[in-house]
Amino acid sequence: MDLSELRDEVAAGRIDTVLLAVADMQGRLQGKRLSARYFLEEVLEHASEGCSYLLAVDVDMNTVDGYAMSSWDRGYGDFVMRPDLSTLRRVPWQEGTAMLMADLVWEDGTDVAASPRQILRGQLARLAERGWLAFAGTELEFVVYNDTYEDAWRRAYRDLTPANLYNVDYSLLGTARIEPLLRRIRLGMEGAGMYVESAKGECNLGQHEIAFRFAEALTSCDNHAIYKNGAKEIAAQEGMSLTFMAKPNQREGNSCHIHLSLRTPGGEPVMAGAGPYGLSETGRRFIAGQLACLRELTLLYAPNINSYKRYAPGSFAPTAVKWGVDNRTCAMRLVGHGPSLRVENRVPGGDVNPYMAVAAMIAAGLHGIDNELELEDAFGGNAYDSGAETVPPTLRDALALWEGSGLAGRAFGKEVVAHYANNARVEQAAFDAAVTDWELRRGFERM
Repeated sequence: MDLSELRDEVAAGRIDTVLLAVADMQGRLQGKRLSARYFLEEVLEHASEGCSYLLAVDVDMNTVDGYAMSSWDRGYGDFVMRPDLSTLRRVPWQEGTAMLMADLVWEDGTDVAASPRQILRGQLARLAERGWLAFAGTELEFVVYNDTYEDAWRRAYRDLTPANLYNVDYSLLGTARIEPLLRRIRLGMEGAGMYVESAKGECNLGQHEIAFRFAEALTSCDNHAIYKNGAKEIAAQEGMSLTFMAKPNQREGNSCHIHLSLRTPGGEPVMAGAGPYGLSETGRRFIAGQLACLRELTLLYAPNINSYKRYAPGSFAPTAVKWGVDNRTCAMRLVGHGPSLRVENRVPGGDVNPYMAVAAMIAAGLHGIDNELELEDAFGGNAYDSGAETVPPTLRDALALWEGSGLAGRAFGKEVVAHYANNARVEQAAFDAAVTDWELRRGFERM
């Protein structure tokens, strides 16, 4: 939707609400519901404001210590939410509603360094200096339950009923059971300006995936965040719930495979070429950078305690820092041919912040290019048994690698490194202090 169309729809009374959204540290949408008239008359020209604590709280929105940009000592002031009109769209699943994303800046116009959208913009600017564009696609898996979110909360998320009671991976019969929900989500996202490719069942009970056409990286990340939020809203309207958490139970986790390629503004592929595996020299070095930097940037691919529960042999979630041609046991998988050639990062789970993960992939690839790293031979077997270095097994390990990374500091700046390190420490401390169901079952009577 463009601005003139919005004006027409508001004048006709068909749109009365505009959502102004920002992406927080978890990749969630936060923001304001504005009257459409107020948006057009005031916010469009002068922007809006929001409390800076939106980038300095935990998952439960509790204020926590340790953030330089926002604290009690700094008074929890505002930052500016500047509308990005290129993201304006309808919200078909909410009556009379449009929405758009906002960039976060301070009152003086400088970027909010810790904002995920600004972090990705920074890495895209580095590519632009070389005359390149990044294109990305994200594949989000989710598990659907026949329970409402409120019922799931009241039952402490125990004994929920999955929408499918057996493995429906690629099953047309099994996916037909919840096609009304899947269809609503697909059509809703199409109405919001996204290009839906397909839907398919996955391995976990009630697990599904809706795939979208690739786009320029920032657009794909915006679409990812909007889709994730919208799918939950649509499920709730249907009296159901769905989760994107990386490992909701002991079965297969929810992945978010990220596909990335580079092109010139004229559309010419940068990574494809006449070299081995159909790669150009730039493509080989770009992938070599992914491997070289994967462990120290894992915090941006796996930002939560639960993220690391996915990584297990034979799970389709990678453990080995290896790459292969169409090899799903590797962390990095080369797929496609010619202009469609791209690298697929299989490390992130459904809980990933897409802006941070894509920014990490670009930073890693540029590291490989700038340092002329040589790409090892593609791995052709079972990478789980390769003996290679592995993805960090816990958030605590990933945090140590992140804080010790020279690359992270050079690519993102010290403020960003410290900010997201603090976020991980807050998450780790909350988990360390929690008494879990596992501990109660093990120790209540028998210890």
